[in-house]
Amino acid sequence: MYTIGIDFGSESGRALLVRLADGAEIATAVHPYGDGVIDERLPDGGPALPPDWALQNPDDYVEVVKRTVPEVLRAGGVDPTEVIGIGIDFTACTMLPTLRDGTPLCRVPEFRGEPHAWVKLWKHHAAQPHADRINETARRRGEPWLPRYGGKISSEWFFSKALQILEEAPAVYRAADRLIEAADWIVWQLTGVETRNTCTAGYKAMYQDGDFPSRDYFAALHPDFADVVDEKMSRELAPLGGLAGGLSEEAARWTGLRPGTAVAVANVDAHVTLPTAGTVEPGTMVMIMGTSTCNVLVGQALNDVEGMCGAVMGGIVPGQYGYEAGQSGVGDIFAWFVERAVPPQAHHAAREVGLDLHGYLAREAARQRPGEHGLLALDWWNGNRSVLVDVELSGLLIGMTLATRPEDIYRALLEATAFGQRVIVEGFEATGVPVRTLIAAGGLPGKNPLLMQIYADVLQRDIHLVRSEQAPALGSAMHAAVAAGAFPDIAAAARAMGGLSDVVYRPVPERVAVYDELYRDYRYLHDLFGRARRDQPGGVMKRLRDRRAARA
Repeated sequence: MYTIGIDFGSESGRALLVRLADGAEIATAVHPYGDGVIDERLPDGGPALPPDWALQNPDDYVEVVKRTVPEVLRAGGVDPTEVIGIGIDFTACTMLPTLRDGTPLCRVPEFRGEPHAWVKLWKHHAAQPHADRINETARRRGEPWLPRYGGKISSEWFFSKALQILEEAPAVYRAADRLIEAADWIVWQLTGVETRNTCTAGYKAMYQDGDFPSRDYFAALHPDFADVVDEKMSRELAPLGGLAGGLSEEAARWTGLRPGTAVAVANVDAHVTLPTAGTVEPGTMVMIMGTSTCNVLVGQALNDVEGMCGAVMGGIVPGQYGYEAGQSGVGDIFAWFVERAVPPQAHHAAREVGLDLHGYLAREAARQRPGEHGLLALDWWNGNRSVLVDVELSGLLIGMTLATRPEDIYRALLEATAFGQRVIVEGFEATGVPVRTLIAAGGLPGKNPLLMQIYADVLQRDIHLVRSEQAPALGSAMHAAVAAGAFPDIAAAARAMGGLSDVVYRPVPERVAVYDELYRDYRYLHDLFGRARRDQPGGVMKRLRDRRAARA
């Protein structure tokens, strides 16, 4: 028997065909989104989008299903009757407005040219003023759920984006019968049944202790926002690993699978990954490293951790608290440097040795000792997710001279993300949430050994890698197996289908001492620039951002 997991990322979607008996990955297929990340203009043209916008086209998600599922069936030589379930995971919070039947508003002709009618990708940061008001109002009212999110709600999350739609495009808000996570929307397209999953509700929509924030709280944000949950969402949530429904006749035609094939309740790409390590035990932190990094960790008790993205009962594993934190930019930062700032000489040198730019820069950077380049960076090119929860922060590189080379900067950026990760781990442990084991998953660990060795040296811990290079898709396939009844729970599926690679990165003592010194300087800069108010000297990043916004 087999299941299929589909991982919807920031740039593409990937399907993975998995054998239940041992977790063997039989076939995989990837389909890039036709419109990619929409951050300049809508696909049909029109005026330039403002800074910090990041949209997507929901039709691209459907196209992923149509292209990748038939491809893995063909490549794997598997009869569709042998596939008992399908599961999906998604970036979050990625949300969209729809009509009552699930039709995205961006498909409706009168709203085609309205940016707020399109999908808001997780890294859409233009709702920061709305997030600020959500936080200020919650603090003033003493809302009990706020500490569960480290004291701050992010601009990336559901109600920040929903409030932005209401206040900037009220006609879109009024026309939207539903506001829904893209994860739940694509499951709706597969089954014809609207469901809402506990994971995105808990981590991205302030669902705690059995309910969303009160009607009075939402009314305090805006009178027309009072009934946002009852009018445009749902208070009924489905558990992870639950059965959302059977594959509809139409979706069966898209995929080549049988109608009625079990479709699991949607999940988030990071949270669905933890079981792929082969365990769901407390104290195991999984770092899902790609364009950004998301940290997930299971704990037995509830603790308030500064800047965490959430502590949710049943948010990762039923019956336990699931913790989330993370970094808004990791692979995106390295890609920015390679695509925007590397001189022609490095391009030429890379071609001469038959390497791509990442490979070439990593090779050159690996020849250096820690601290040799004389640089230090703050990893905030896309803001800070944890522990500062502030998208208005920006990148910093200090120590450059006329002798600074591209590989120096590349290594400094790798190190900066490792320092940022150490802040997160120390934050958990300082508040009583143990981190006993560190495991890396996602696209980066298998591609950049230098990065992983730097992480081991900076964090002073062994770092294990999950066995699968397609961990989110594998995690979705595991949840599909639970939804189809092949396993009693996700712990059993993890034991049967997950596991770790033989590769372990271990800290090198002489490097640890140097990185300890650099980390102290990183923490000084982190607090100087990250904790300052806009009107203080350290608030320069925010004042620069204000000037950029004014020019736009």
